[in-house]
Amino acid sequence: MKYKGTLIVVKDCNRALKFYSDLFGFSLIQDNDGNMELTDNLYLQELRYWESFTEKHIIPNNNHFELYFEEPNIEEFVERLEKLYPETEYVNHLMTHSWGQKVVRFYDPDGNLIEVGTPI
Repeated sequence: MKYKGTLIVVKDCNRALKFYSDLFGFSLIQDNDGNMELTDNLYLQELRYWESFTEKHIIPNNNHFELYFEEPNIEEFVERLEKLYPETEYVNHLMTHSWGQKVVRFYDPDGNLIEVGTPI
């Protein structure tokens, strides 16, 4: 068995692709009509397919998992986030943990939790 990546459920793959491309540099590898494969093993699946396939509903902003990224220029990243996506909902604005790592946590437009921190 081989781990392939992380799939997140989104309302609109094209909107999510733009968000993840703008902020994290992901690009499209394959588009299968509501199911996208992006670089670095991130997969997007539209909500309508997810609910049809699983007969389950997602719970946005559930804080059950997060996508974690590291960025040495975190202040510049936060500026870009605020400029491109001013409506972003934060879990916590830029802060510094007791061990010295700076982090910011926020939701993508579909309620998936993201953490960006400086390298440890």
